[in-house]
Amino acid sequence: MNILGILFNFVVFPGFLFSAFVGLLLTWVDRKVTARIHWRVGPKIYQPYADFLKLLIKETIVPEGSSRTLFFLGPLLGVISMSIFAVMIFQMNFDPTSTFVGDLIVMIYLLAVPAIGIILGGSASKNPLASVGASREMTQAFGYELPFLVSMAVIVLKAGGTIKFGEIIAVQQSGGPFLYSLSGIIAAVVILFTIQAKLSFVPFDIPEAEQEIMAGPYIEYSGVTLAMYKITRAMMFFLMPLFLVSVLWGGLTSWWAVLKVLLFVVLIILIKNTNPRLRIDQALKFFWVGLGLLSIIGLVLAFYGK
Repeated sequence: MNILGILFNFVVFPGFLFSAFVGLLLTWVDRKVTARIHWRVGPKIYQPYADFLKLLIKETIVPEGSSRTLFFLGPLLGVISMSIFAVMIFQMNFDPTSTFVGDLIVMIYLLAVPAIGIILGGSASKNPLASVGASREMTQAFGYELPFLVSMAVIVLKAGGTIKFGEIIAVQQSGGPFLYSLSGIIAAVVILFTIQAKLSFVPFDIPEAEQEIMAGPYIEYSGVTLAMYKITRAMMFFLMPLFLVSVLWGGLTSWWAVLKVLLFVVLIILIKNTNPRLRIDQALKFFWVGLGLLSIIGLVLAFYGK
């Protein structure tokens, strides 16, 4: 593939522009469903796009005494990582033979980069509340990554030990989705709650807790930099349910995959609207004890072919 093709994939489809467009559409679905739950009408379909464009034309203010490099690097890391992730997940769904050794590990790392960007940005802001939020983000990441990695080990085990994303999809296309097994269901539950935490959605919106620390690591961000954080979360809201469908429910084999992704999106929204925020110690206990033990049970069941 020539350099123009690579740039097109990264910037237009299936990279930044496409993933951002669909992600913002799903944020409208989130706001609309949430409004209906609260007996409200909700916004028009164009509202997330209008909000994003409004941020782009506002002034970007850099706090005095902060590290300008880290302040701008934080939001940029998330956008770049999710754009690369989008290209990989679509490329290997459409052409599983394009996979390479260890690409699953690369994708796991890419999913962790947005949290690193939030930590860097919050720490660079020189604001006490931003530092608290960054600290909470780091602590929560340590909590949810362990059960997430164990659940990914379940998937690798069920795929015959391969760490190639394309081969995991191919195995499901030939032998049936992993979700149709007990260990697959357990892995799906664990990954679903991990997605909730990676998105910082209730009950895991601890790092930004508006009622406690106003906006946490985002408190000093405005204009384009805040828009980059917003668009990163929108892209994750689209790509992570798609990732879950790919590794456990057969991938993008037909148009039914769209409904599968929407099903997980709706589940995320319902969890968000039916739970109170946890404290950071409660979240760690939930991830390490609750989901941790559940993921280990899933790994044992996968080892015995269940």
